[in-house]
Amino acid sequence: MFHLRLVPDNTRIPFMRGRYAGIITSIVLSVLSVGLYFYPGLNYGIDFAGGIVIEARTPEATDFGKVRHVLHGLNMGTAALQEFGSANDVLIRLERQPGDDAAQQRAADQVRATLAKEFPGTQVRRVEAVGASVSGELFRNGMLALGLAMGAMLIYIWFRFEWQFGAGAVVTLLLDVTKTIGFYVLFDLQFNLTAIAAILTIMGYSINDKVVVYDRMRENLRIYKKMPLRELIDLSINETLNRTLGTSLATLLSIIPLAVFGGEALQEFGIVLIFGIFLATSSSIFIAAPILLFLGENRLRRGAPEATAPGGQPQQVP
Repeated sequence: MFHLRLVPDNTRIPFMRGRYAGIITSIVLSVLSVGLYFYPGLNYGIDFAGGIVIEARTPEATDFGKVRHVLHGLNMGTAALQEFGSANDVLIRLERQPGDDAAQQRAADQVRATLAKEFPGTQVRRVEAVGASVSGELFRNGMLALGLAMGAMLIYIWFRFEWQFGAGAVVTLLLDVTKTIGFYVLFDLQFNLTAIAAILTIMGYSINDKVVVYDRMRENLRIYKKMPLRELIDLSINETLNRTLGTSLATLLSIIPLAVFGGEALQEFGIVLIFGIFLATSSSIFIAAPILLFLGENRLRRGAPEATAPGGQPQQVP
């Protein structure tokens, strides 16, 4: 076996020189993402908007024009058709029909019967009908899950580290989540329960990466007792850089096949996770670390700069 090093050992990259650019860029992107949330808004999936989704397989290659014409005759509004998997597979999305949940189910049954009549041999493999009350409850529960997860992470970081670390981690998470929402709007990805799972996964990955970097910073605070905080943060990031990039690369390699071959149900999930890996890795260095520097410069580190050993390396204090 051999050891793969993505960057050389003992790097001395001055990351904190770009702290203002990193923070400003992140805030601007998050503000733009919030603006995109209000206009044009998220593309809510069946889970949150309500409606009907039908997955069908026709005996021959699907004639999308004929399917659309047949569905138009049912007077159920615009039908969105999407090919996935083979040429025989079609995903049909219909807007929520007037009435309660029972009305949605009746409409789904009508579409199923029509497909069986007009396209003999068609297999309806999945039918989902979600009414307004169910979709509203799912959306509220999804948002509650995100809020509870963020609160639990804040409590964990707060108790494990000083409050400056906790504040830096949670602010970074908020910025990461807003940019992920903007990503959904920008690329018109469906925002549904799978999207909530993707955001929760990104939050967990992001906080894990920040805990690793923060742990090294805390260790170095005990070792280099007089080193200026800015230099200490740069040193800690450089010491964990290989681990951070290695973990990100390994995770990325496991998700790329999901995004490419996962099919309609998992493809968007994989694409968002790929974006989240880059986002979480970069935010640990260019957002979480600068926030810690701003909050802890006069609290976590006091004293004159530490003496250095020959060669410019920091000298440890017993």
